[in-house]
Amino acid sequence: MQRSVRVNEHQLIMLSDRAQYDHSMHGYLHKRTADNNKWQMRWFVLYQNLLFYYESEQSSRPSGLIFLEGCYCERLVSAPSLSGPPISSGGGQGSKAIKEEKLQHCFTICYRRENQRQYELRASTESECSAWIIAIREASFNKLLLQKEELEQKHVHLLQVVESEKTAKWQYTQQCEELASEIRKLRAEICVLRKETRSSYSATPVGRGSFSMPGEMLSHDDPASLPGLCASVSDSIELRKIKKVQSFFRGWLCRRRWKQIVEEYIRSPHAESMRKRNHLVFSMVEAEEEYLEQLEVLRRLVLVACFLRPFKMAASSKRPPCSHEDVNSIFLNSETVLFLHQIFLKGLTSRLESWPTLVLGDLFDMLLPMLSIYQEYVRNHHYSLQVLTECKSNTNFATVLKRLEAKPTCQGRSLETFLTYPMHQIPRYIITLHELLAHTPHDHVERKSLQNARQQLEDLSRQCTTKCRKRKICAKSRRRAHDRRGVRHSARREPSVCATRKSRASSTRTRRD
Repeated sequence: MQRSVRVNEHQLIMLSDRAQYDHSMHGYLHKRTADNNKWQMRWFVLYQNLLFYYESEQSSRPSGLIFLEGCYCERLVSAPSLSGPPISSGGGQGSKAIKEEKLQHCFTICYRRENQRQYELRASTESECSAWIIAIREASFNKLLLQKEELEQKHVHLLQVVESEKTAKWQYTQQCEELASEIRKLRAEICVLRKETRSSYSATPVGRGSFSMPGEMLSHDDPASLPGLCASVSDSIELRKIKKVQSFFRGWLCRRRWKQIVEEYIRSPHAESMRKRNHLVFSMVEAEEEYLEQLEVLRRLVLVACFLRPFKMAASSKRPPCSHEDVNSIFLNSETVLFLHQIFLKGLTSRLESWPTLVLGDLFDMLLPMLSIYQEYVRNHHYSLQVLTECKSNTNFATVLKRLEAKPTCQGRSLETFLTYPMHQIPRYIITLHELLAHTPHDHVERKSLQNARQQLEDLSRQCTTKCRKRKICAKSRRRAHDRRGVRHSARREPSVCATRKSRASSTRTRRD
């Protein structure tokens, strides 16, 4: 016998007292559980990941406590009774409208594990219902840890950016000082050259009391102006050489600076995260191609299974391998899944052509509305395996299936393996998006779209798992009921069998006597 878990009641009361003045949200809600089908109005107080409820607002001692860590809070479109009889349709339009009005603004708090209590709560208005759902979803210690890690990553990223900016600033200041000193030297050289040219163009004495005019005013036939002209020509040639050397030196400095910038960026954490992000995208494309190859094999199996139609349609065939309904229930919408992933792979390959600017957010936005077909496939998966096991009991179907699975394209894998591949694709997308977001900067263009895609995929995966769990529970209950009926039927037959055995034994004894 398992012992009950002990809880420190005084500590819980202390937490409830603290929740009275340090709460996230409080208000009146109607509560209903599986133990009690009636709606009860209670005063609820949300403190961190604990939800206390009291008899009234003036109560100091809580009536109960709900641990919200690991729970799921979902809105109820219609709130059916957890254990009571269904609502009758009679009673007029007025009572029906009142009952429908009571069923509005309902939400539930549930857990993934079995045999755990489920709570149904009802608010008075739509705004209160939405506010409570958002507050309960955010009341999780794991979410706070994730937010803390995200803020720490953002802080580290900003520190790295600041450090890189500081080093870049220091290098730029050094470069500016070097260029300023070079400019001062060049200005000094230009001043010296200007003085030399002015002295060459200045007037030279020809006789007593007379000076020659500048070179522009002299006549070409004047022999005194020829030395000045030769000096100016030689100075212009020297200036051209100096300009060529300066331009070559500036180009070399720019190339060296550009090489330093590229090397610094290659060694920076941003470039490392971008390399990891690109590697994730490339591995995602490879995984998508491998998954499409597996779906292609599955599609070929579907087409081959369609060749079983002559066996069904033939008049001489008394035992066909399987029916059309069995084929449809086994493979369902695998063709649609294949077409969907072909479109997604084409989008990925087109994004790779625009490398290194890889943007995937709009591609996931296009994929998300079409993923509803996965819900239908996941719902049907358990039933398809059951139909496949039933069809395997037929020898004709088993031989055809063995012949198909023996083909080299299947690589020794069974049909159940190919039918299970689409079940793991959405969790693979979620893991890839988590890794992409870990290596995507916080100021990136597509970070919000990737976060939205991850959230929608997680919601879809959660819905699929809950529906699969409910189907498994229903199947288990049906099997148990079937087993109980079989036991009762065998128990009813046992007395008659014993009576017949006793009568046979007595008759044999009389014959011997």
